[in-house]
Amino acid sequence: MPRVLVISLNYRTAEMTLRSARAALRAMKGLEAELVIVDNASGDGSYETMKAALAEAPWAQGAPVRLIGSDHNGGFGAGNNIGIRAGLSDGSRPDYVYLLNSDAFPAPGAIRALVEHLEAHPEAGLAGSYLHGENGAAHMTAFRFPSLASEFEGAIRFGPVSRLLKTRAVPMPVPAGTQPVDWLAGASLMMRREVLEEIGLFDETFFLYFEETELCHRAAGAGYQTHYVRGSEVMHIGSVSTGMKRWTRIPGFWLDSRWHYFSKTRGRGYAALATLSHVCGGLLWRLRRVIQRKPAADPAHFLRDLISHDLRALFRPAPGRAVPAGTGGAEAKVE
Repeated sequence: MPRVLVISLNYRTAEMTLRSARAALRAMKGLEAELVIVDNASGDGSYETMKAALAEAPWAQGAPVRLIGSDHNGGFGAGNNIGIRAGLSDGSRPDYVYLLNSDAFPAPGAIRALVEHLEAHPEAGLAGSYLHGENGAAHMTAFRFPSLASEFEGAIRFGPVSRLLKTRAVPMPVPAGTQPVDWLAGASLMMRREVLEEIGLFDETFFLYFEETELCHRAAGAGYQTHYVRGSEVMHIGSVSTGMKRWTRIPGFWLDSRWHYFSKTRGRGYAALATLSHVCGGLLWRLRRVIQRKPAADPAHFLRDLISHDLRALFRPAPGRAVPAGTGGAEAKVE
């Protein structure tokens, strides 16, 4: 039977992470699987809260679950890399690594469905779930890779342009069935261990956002598909740790991640053109806003922040490409 390493990354959401862990353990029944919870240097008592709960809660007694505390918060990719490097409790390597957000709750058969799909489809290196909210509404989690066209389409927010570029827009309509896609949200994502050994783990230059996009892009470049698996269902709340829904101004780490994605995958010239494409679309959208008296749709000063950030990024030295292999990494304490 394939062995699965399930990773849950916590950042200041201890109670929800424990709820998600309990759901994960139910979904792991019948599988040769272990759960590793990584506390990403929350600094708010999360580690201690989870340690006590795992020691005392009836549902955790004898369960295949471990807690790891990172000594620093390097972001989503770095935190998950710590869990991946931890491996299985006997020191062996899993066949599959499954990432589960701390605010995601897999249905009983969700993890098994991903394993069975990857076992049956060797062309797929990664597979992800159908996500839905607490109200049952489907979440948009299947995407195309960003491009010059998608930057313009997303910024202009104009129906005729969106219809013309509907096959280039990043968000895809929620697929009706299982199918290959460019990339999937990392809230419920399973990866072959052999693929990670070939292409490397998450690029730790990304703090938050675009890291799973780039990982899927790297896998595609190595010849591996990413599959959306409709039969794997996961309830997802969304943006609990990041606070994205409450942003009033775009954070610098999002701008850093966007620039790094484009410049790493397509080069700095392309990254600059992508920004120009977005700015052109954004200016046309703002003109229409004035004429039609539409409400704002971007965080305050978004275009100004984007232009200022990317001009600085264009002329500063490129960062090293931190694509870790399967060993080494940050110090961690393990319980």
